[in-house]
Amino acid sequence: MNKEFWLFGYGSILWKTGFQYEAMELCFVRDKARRFWQGSTDHRGTPEFPGRVVTLIDSPGEICWGIAYRLAESRVGQIVGELDYREKGGYVRTDVILELNNGNTIQAITYQAEPDNPNFLGTASIDEIAQQIAISSGPSGTNKEYILRLASTLTQNNIQDLHVIELAELVAIKTEKVV
Repeated sequence: MNKEFWLFGYGSILWKTGFQYEAMELCFVRDKARRFWQGSTDHRGTPEFPGRVVTLIDSPGEICWGIAYRLAESRVGQIVGELDYREKGGYVRTDVILELNNGNTIQAITYQAEPDNPNFLGTASIDEIAQQIAISSGPSGTNKEYILRLASTLTQNNIQDLHVIELAELVAIKTEKVV
């Protein structure tokens, strides 16, 4: 019996997928919000000066839009193995129920950073988060690139996320002042 395998992307997977998929669907997860609360010491920052990347946090009543990717059954093991390595900096695989635009629901996995992981930075003022993003850089590039690509991809998919939009605008202002 064939079982569909879905993966939910809400952060860098949206613009840097890095794997083949059979289909993609705009969708959302309930009672979660996308926040720049996870430290990145291996991609967008360093152990000495971590960048900030998104994770899902529990937030009753909110929804987080993203994209569900249906993976070929024959490739699931390889793709998940690669993503387990890519998302190793504090993320764990988590099961989620997603709602599609047509009202149907599907079960999927996603990668979420829990507050008890060593790279979790948690909440800070919007200005503090923007400042940290504006000046952080790591092996995968600048933290500024991460947020601007995420904001652009959300806009292209007609996804409004006020947290991301406000931070992207602040980061752009802060980096203009540096130049």
